[in-house]
Amino acid sequence: MVLKQIELQNFRLHSSTALSFSDKLNLIIGGNGQGKTTILEAIYYLSTSKNINLASESDVVSFGEEYFEAKGMFAGLSNNNARIYFDSTKNKKNYFLDDKQVFKASEIIGKFPIVTLIQSDHAITRGAPAERRRFVDSVISQASHAYLDILLDYNKILKQRSSLLTRIKETNSKILLEQLEAWTESLVTNGAELIKHRLVFVRDFIPYLKEAYRNIIKETEEPGIEYDTFQNIDEENVAQRYREELTVLYEDELRRGVNLAGPHRDDFLFYINGKELKRFGSQGQHKTFQIALRFAQFFFIKEKLGKTPVFLMDDVFGELDTYRAKRISEYLSKIGQAFITMTDFSKIEELNLSQESKIIKVENGAAQYV
Repeated sequence: MVLKQIELQNFRLHSSTALSFSDKLNLIIGGNGQGKTTILEAIYYLSTSKNINLASESDVVSFGEEYFEAKGMFAGLSNNNARIYFDSTKNKKNYFLDDKQVFKASEIIGKFPIVTLIQSDHAITRGAPAERRRFVDSVISQASHAYLDILLDYNKILKQRSSLLTRIKETNSKILLEQLEAWTESLVTNGAELIKHRLVFVRDFIPYLKEAYRNIIKETEEPGIEYDTFQNIDEENVAQRYREELTVLYEDELRRGVNLAGPHRDDFLFYINGKELKRFGSQGQHKTFQIALRFAQFFFIKEKLGKTPVFLMDDVFGELDTYRAKRISEYLSKIGQAFITMTDFSKIEELNLSQESKIIKVENGAAQYV
C-alpha cells in the first residue's frame, strides 16, 4: 500500500498544499517550524483519523481560519480516497472513506497500516509503563481487529467499574457491591484475553526485533522484551490468576475506590544483553532500541496483514552517528514507501536516493519539489 497524493487546506502553516509522492523514498526538508513535520501529521491523520502527537484538532487549524481539510489517495489492491474535515465552529471532526462517512476510528485502524518513528518515541524506552503499553497496543491493534475490539470493551468496562468503586467508597451500598461482582467478572474475561494476546505478541515480536537490531548494528548486542505481568504463567491459567489477584486486592480496591490490577497497569521490560535498558542503557542504546522497535513493527504488521505499511520518520538522522545513519539508510531499501524529514541537506548523502526518490523542500508552509 502507498499514498499517491495529498491535499491540505488550512492545515497549520499549509494554507493550500498539493503533493504527489514516490512509491519509495520521499525526503521532506525544511527548517524548524516551517511545516515539514505537518505533512507527516496529515499522513497519519488520513491513515488513522487521529493526531500523531495527540494534539487537539483546533490546534491544527491555520490561524484565523475556521476549518482544516486533508485529502489523500491510497493505492493497493484497490484505490481508496480518504478525507478528514474539521470545523472549529462546531468543534466537530468528520472522516470520509470513498465519500462515505466513517463514524468509528476502529473501522480505519489497520486499513492503511502506518509506522511512525518520531521524537516522542524516547518515552517508549525511558518513560512510564503507559507509554510502552500504548506502543504494544497500537502495534497489535493494527495487526488484529479482534484485539482492538477487546481493548475497547475492556476500557469501557474499566471505566464503569472505576465509577462503581468510587460510589461504593462513598456510600458502602450492598446493592452496588452485588453489581461490582458482575463488572469484576466482565473485567476478568476481557482482561484475560488482552493478556493472552500480549503474551503471544511478545513471543512473536522478539524475532522481528532481533532481526531489526542485526540490520542496524550487526550482532554486537542482543535485544529482548519481557511482559511484566503474572510471572511464569501459561495462557490457559491467565483468567484464574487474574481473578485470584483481584480477590487479594478486593478490600484495597473498596477502600481506595480504584482498579488496582489488570492489563491497564502492566509493563513491558526491554533488555540489551540481559540488562534492563531503562536502568542500564546508554543514550545510544535507547535510540537504537527505539529505531529497532519501529522497524520490527513494520515487518511484523506487513506479515500479519499482508499489506506494506507507510513508514514515517521525523528528523531521525540528525541524532545518529554516521555508522548508524548509514546502516539505517541501507535498511530503508528493504521497506516500501517512506517519508523522512530533515532540517537541511547536510546528511542527504547518507541516504540511498534513487531516481524514484522525491525531494520536497518546505518553507513557511509552501512545498516545492527539488
